[in-house]
Amino acid sequence: MITGEGGGESAAAIGIRDGRIAAVGPLDHAAGAAAATTAQAAAVLELDSGVVLLPGLVDSHVHICEPGNTGWEGFATATRAAAAGGITTLVDMPLDSVPSTVSVAALEVKRRAAAGQCHVDVGFWGGVIPGNLAELAPMHRSGVLGFKCFLIDSGSIHFPAVADRELAEALGVLSGLGSPLLVHAESGLAAAAVPAASGPGYADYLASQPRGLENLAIAQVIEAARATGGRAHVVHLSSSDALPMIASARRDGVAVTAETCPHYLVLTAEEIPDGATAAKCSPPIREAANRELLWDGLRDGIVDLVVSDHSPSTPAMKKLDSGDFGAAWGGISSLQLSLPLVWTAALSRGFSLSDVTGWMSTRPAQLAGLRRKGRIAVGCDADFCVFAPDESFVVDPDQIHHRHPVTPYSGHTLTGVVRGTILRGDWTQPSRPRGRLLTRDRG
Repeated sequence: MITGEGGGESAAAIGIRDGRIAAVGPLDHAAGAAAATTAQAAAVLELDSGVVLLPGLVDSHVHICEPGNTGWEGFATATRAAAAGGITTLVDMPLDSVPSTVSVAALEVKRRAAAGQCHVDVGFWGGVIPGNLAELAPMHRSGVLGFKCFLIDSGSIHFPAVADRELAEALGVLSGLGSPLLVHAESGLAAAAVPAASGPGYADYLASQPRGLENLAIAQVIEAARATGGRAHVVHLSSSDALPMIASARRDGVAVTAETCPHYLVLTAEEIPDGATAAKCSPPIREAANRELLWDGLRDGIVDLVVSDHSPSTPAMKKLDSGDFGAAWGGISSLQLSLPLVWTAALSRGFSLSDVTGWMSTRPAQLAGLRRKGRIAVGCDADFCVFAPDESFVVDPDQIHHRHPVTPYSGHTLTGVVRGTILRGDWTQPSRPRGRLLTRDRG
């Protein structure tokens, strides 16, 4: 069985030649599809009835901290975890390495650090910070897939937030390049007026990051995109209040899209114990009613895609000993678990694997401009996730391949097991990194 966005599930045979899909047809044409592989006899893989072949997942929101902070996460560990989770392509965020990816020179440093280590294909976002407007076009020519900025303190001294004028200027430049701008949409100005959290109380942490910080910033992003004609993408949406604004802007023709993440679709504020800093992220995990409205946003097509926002750190940075939400690093590592997390929650709400494929494969690939990724179609890369949707497992940190297996999901029972991952026609193997570094023109 194969599945794809909008197409449901169907029995099919797929022929592969030189790492790409050469034929897709009914099962009774299996011999012809197999013959499409090469002129010589090729291996034939038959999948049992308990599994479905999904297009390899594309995670367009992953923080890999190499070089500079490789102790948090590196290319080898992050991409090994991605492969274990059915992800065949990821796009690295520009801010957690040293140097940050805000210039062509820094991009080349990042690429050299990644070379030869990746178990899946990897692309790169560039960064927009105050003063680097002249670097955007050169980075675009050098192959970054798009750009990212913050409207609030990013937590990195190397990646400061942009002001209103700088946001609009960047959108104007990128509009001319046909490149998207991904925005961490929380208002730094509004946040400065809200008391910071401290101590182990999750309610206190949630109160320190009210929905209004997101709502205000998203309105700012929409109006900047409207004025400039730029293409804006809101990352890690957690406030359901913003959904009507996004829908209204789209009806007006504003080019704005949005993503959310597994933790906002699975976890709830009511369930997070005090001191459980493994669940700290920014924006925060909100109430159960808010979570259900995010699911409605996916159902209505207002939320376009689901990505991990894999934001790793060391256990010490998460303050697991003190449980201090104010001092802990804000990020959740979930790269390997994203698919079963989302499938478990989606299944209980009546969604299909085709829905999940759209959110986690097709549309992230479209955001990043990766034309050969995210679909099972002739001409696309032969990237697949072999997925057993009816099997279940209990999350065991010892089985997680992230550099640090800190997770708020420990002990959760999830539905859906990744049996294996195929990259350009070959199984991924932990001992053999085969991932390529992608550029805008070769994705």
